[in-house]
Amino acid sequence: MSIRMVGIDHNRANVDIRALFSFTKKGAAETMELWKEIPGIRGCIILSTCNRMEIWVSTDEEWAGSLLEELCKIKGKDPEQYRSCFVCREGREAADHLFHLTCGLKSMILAEDQIISQVKDALSLAREHFTTDNVLEVLFRKAVTAGKKVKTNVVFSHASQTAMDQAVEMLREENFDFAGASCMVIGNGEMGKLAAQTLKEAGASVTVTVRQYRSGIVSIPSGCSRINYGERLEKIPSCRVVVSATSSPNYTLTREQMEQLYLPANLILIDLAVPRDIEPSVGQMPGIRLYTIDDFKRKDLDIKTRESLQQAEEILKEEMDDFYAWLEGRDMIPRIQEIQQDAVTDLNLRLHKILQKLPLQAEEKEELEHAIDIAAGKVVGKMLFGLRDALNKELFSECVEGLEKLYEE
Repeated sequence: MSIRMVGIDHNRANVDIRALFSFTKKGAAETMELWKEIPGIRGCIILSTCNRMEIWVSTDEEWAGSLLEELCKIKGKDPEQYRSCFVCREGREAADHLFHLTCGLKSMILAEDQIISQVKDALSLAREHFTTDNVLEVLFRKAVTAGKKVKTNVVFSHASQTAMDQAVEMLREENFDFAGASCMVIGNGEMGKLAAQTLKEAGASVTVTVRQYRSGIVSIPSGCSRINYGERLEKIPSCRVVVSATSSPNYTLTREQMEQLYLPANLILIDLAVPRDIEPSVGQMPGIRLYTIDDFKRKDLDIKTRESLQQAEEILKEEMDDFYAWLEGRDMIPRIQEIQQDAVTDLNLRLHKILQKLPLQAEEKEELEHAIDIAAGKVVGKMLFGLRDALNKELFSECVEGLEKLYEE
């Protein structure tokens, strides 16, 4: 079994190239199901966010396929044209990357919180469509556990920041005053709600667009106003800042639409979506400043942040070592379980005569035997797994082999 991944992120490609390889939830599900059918691939998980897209697979050791070529085949792209934008990893290098990624240590905004949920959601989607396997399942669960431990035990000064927080900070450095400023957020998904909340906390007057759903009332962040998505163009002339953060595959604002509006001077547009929500050429219109998510990358690290990174690495090492111990010993688990069962059977035979002499009803004897079985199995299992964790792989294998011989017929 081998762990492999192919990925593209904000360090290797701009937002427009990343958009070519991004996946909607539906697209990710369909692709994972297709990849699971490829001979030699045991499991598949797709992680697709604004800043990155990664496809994770577990394969037979002898599988010689190309993840990049399989991806480009699905996307209808020439792999040679985009090869430099991607990175392929396998084995420990791949696993180490996922642990660091889930802790936010590879995010555009260091230690940001959203990535943990995004990794969990990617695993959940794979589970729903039966495309994961035990290796990817344990890898992703362990990575999420590590991310939560780092979040709980390590303090990063900007850990809770989002791209919108960075945008507000940057605009304030340029002397933009958010107090009472009219702002509109197009999109009421997770990122849209975070953007609206950030603008509201900065003192702005915030309006959020919502679509009409048959399911009923759609909630928006407290203190914000709402308009229908179809009214967004009418609202723009009264805005100083417009943020778009939807998951739509189409533009929410096009140049043709914007050219028909009477626009305010120095209008700020912030596009947080991948693929883009705002047509890039809108940024060329006079009086408009257009920012994308790539404009909000983290700055140089200070001493305190470096110390926090060291703390995070110590937590990560412990969690990664635990995963590798499981990975290297997983082939021993069926053998351990068989020894457990043999030991329980052996104990039952030795206790049978004693149990028969006890002044108990048949049902009570059956309950007692069942309780003994469970307890014996747990004790033997605890001893064997304790040995596995305390001994090196070769010595533990010899111990298991010796125990197996005890019950050979």
